[in-house]
Amino acid sequence: MNYFVTTSIPYVNGDPHIGFGMELVQADVLARAARQLGRPVIFATGSDEHGGKIAEKAAEANVEPLEFATTMSQKFRDLGKLLNISNDRFIRTTDKGHEQRAQLIWENLKDDIYQGTYIGWYCTGDEAFFTESIVKENNGVCPNHNRPYEKIEEQNYFFKLSKYAPQIEKAITDGSFQIIPATRKKEIMRVIKDGLEDISISRPKEKISWGIPVPGDDKQVMYVWFEALMNYITVLGYPEHDDFGKFWPANVQVIGKDIIRFHAAIWPGILLALGLNLPKTLYVHGFITVGDKKMGKSLGNVTAPKDIVDMYSADVFRYYFLRHIPSYEDGDFSWERLNKAYNNELGNELGNAVQRTVAMISQYQNGIIGTIPPSEHDTGQYVESIEQCRFDRALDMVWEQVRGLNQYIEEAKPWAIAKSGDSEHLQEVLAYQASCLLEIADMLVPFMPETAEKIKGVFSEGLVKPLEGTLFPRKELPAAE
Repeated sequence: MNYFVTTSIPYVNGDPHIGFGMELVQADVLARAARQLGRPVIFATGSDEHGGKIAEKAAEANVEPLEFATTMSQKFRDLGKLLNISNDRFIRTTDKGHEQRAQLIWENLKDDIYQGTYIGWYCTGDEAFFTESIVKENNGVCPNHNRPYEKIEEQNYFFKLSKYAPQIEKAITDGSFQIIPATRKKEIMRVIKDGLEDISISRPKEKISWGIPVPGDDKQVMYVWFEALMNYITVLGYPEHDDFGKFWPANVQVIGKDIIRFHAAIWPGILLALGLNLPKTLYVHGFITVGDKKMGKSLGNVTAPKDIVDMYSADVFRYYFLRHIPSYEDGDFSWERLNKAYNNELGNELGNAVQRTVAMISQYQNGIIGTIPPSEHDTGQYVESIEQCRFDRALDMVWEQVRGLNQYIEEAKPWAIAKSGDSEHLQEVLAYQASCLLEIADMLVPFMPETAEKIKGVFSEGLVKPLEGTLFPRKELPAAE
């Protein structure tokens, strides 16, 4: 019955972007939908704040790492408020509780941790190690950060990930650890079949000082990715808190495709070593381009979530990224596409249906709706689509009803019935329209909560309440310079 959903926790070396904004909204849909069904919910997000890159950025800003991380973490909290995200918890990996519990987890993993020499290629920008083949493929320069990979040889601690490869493979194969979409499942299965190697999980403190100390060894700090993954259970108070017992395993963990290896191989290995259940579902979303190009300052196409919300609203941001970015693939954002969806789908279709229904009930029945009939639509596929994180498909189903209602209004012609004087039939038709809009509002609660609330407020207690203006006033984009 209990429901636990998480986003990944973004690394705070840069400002929030629309890709993580979309991830927050996707997880929020799952949390709100579960609450609608009466389930107790914990929805967690947060920020990842340790590692060399944070120390480097802090030094550039001439502040201490914690001060830099605190400032950046607040930007992600603010993004949640901006997008009307209903998270119950926000965890920072610099929280004392997380740091203490991460050290406890390390102690509980001791049987699967050993010391060894690591030789390999590293990029501080990614806070990650890379194979020889990837380094050669990129001519020795990290394409994400335009800086040479560093050849590293150092004494580190290792985690016996290879030991758990058969169990991870079995869990993914039998579906007890579901990875969606299927393309991402196939991708990680290839990685596992190629062989999971033991992984380095610490760095010498002389190389990276900004991290959680390894218990019993003050010369080493935990590798940032390793301890960041632990947030998903430390946020529940692992191991002793009631919430951990009640809400783990997670129902859904929402992540981007660039971090699938950490979440579909390393994280399950940690959980198995701790004797814990794996998450039920890992949902992996794609990337967003802007104007069909990768976002970049040099291209001048970096779009901040606030830019979109300021121009339209949080609900419009949510609608576009949930419906017009494919849930199972990469997608593109452009101001032109957004404006077209806003004016045509939200304004002309949904907004118009509400406006016309309100106007006709007000004009023909003095605002009295009468008895609203129960819904006749089967929403089973809509619910199933949300469960499978097919947000685009679920909203397509909502819009089938929106368009169906508009078609019904055109065919029923309430204005003609009003002229005929058949008040009983007119009341039935308009009450049916109100019923359809209330059902549409119910279906929109997880996706567009403010819009859903407005529609419900208009058709309540058997009366229509006048709308202030229109739900989605028409907008024109400024002409390109």
